[in-house]
Amino acid sequence: MENVGMEKAGMEKAGMENVGMENIGFCKIKDSSSPLEYYIFDHLSRYRELRHAVFTRLGGVSSPPFDSLNTGMATGDDPGSVMRNREIVESQITGSGMEGYFLYLNQVHGREFVVLKKDDYKSTSEMERFCAGSHEADGIITDVENIFAVIQVADCQAVILYDPLRRVVAGIHSGWRGSLLNIIGAGVDIMAGEFGSEPGNIIAAISPSLGPCCAQFVNYKDEIPRHLWKYRMDGASHNEENNFDFWFMSRDQLMEKGVLPHNIEIAGICTPCRVDRFYSYRNEGVTGRFAVVAGVVSEGI
Repeated sequence: MENVGMEKAGMEKAGMENVGMENIGFCKIKDSSSPLEYYIFDHLSRYRELRHAVFTRLGGVSSPPFDSLNTGMATGDDPGSVMRNREIVESQITGSGMEGYFLYLNQVHGREFVVLKKDDYKSTSEMERFCAGSHEADGIITDVENIFAVIQVADCQAVILYDPLRRVVAGIHSGWRGSLLNIIGAGVDIMAGEFGSEPGNIIAAISPSLGPCCAQFVNYKDEIPRHLWKYRMDGASHNEENNFDFWFMSRDQLMEKGVLPHNIEIAGICTPCRVDRFYSYRNEGVTGRFAVVAGVVSEGI
């Protein structure tokens, strides 16, 4: 991870204590000079041209209940603190000597995407204006270098898709409503239809999010379509019989579109169980949003 300039001695494997899943590739990186922490996915980190990070809630400037690296502007936090936190995230991704453009969405639990292609913008100023604008959507897909998709979550899944052959990257916000809409499958379709990606070449990663141990839906018969009830957990092995496994729902949605099982990595960390490290709306109510960032950098950087 030469692009982050951090000390990797603090790397540790992410715990899977909540669901018994083993993920040996989701690693934490600690900055020895600050409280900042973030995670990387092993199979995404193999591609030198791709920069990505799952930031925790640590290392920012926001005060409780948004402490401290809150990147969500619509949370009730002080806007100046949020902007400073975004600067911290952005500088960690770009390092020194590189200019990047970070695209934040007004996420609405829908199925719409912002799609950016190389030929869409002819100048840097055009790109700057676009990225600084307001975009209501829940996904970003681009093959433009040095554009970074930023997904902000607190229990919802942030999903990164990457096609290393076409050098196309996607950042997707998928809460339980997005899962019902299969926004992840829609993202794969756009990569295939708009950029020529073969699903078998796509690498997928699912961030820390609401785990099956805490995903209780008492009114699931009214909220969740019957064909998805197969993801309801066995009450004998969990505290509640109305819990759903959205991690495996997302995995199946990816595989149904042709993404290969060995190309899918799930962090396996439940955010409501780990509010010491991540934000959780379900656990905390008023809280912040942690950032998940991904983008392709120019050759030679």
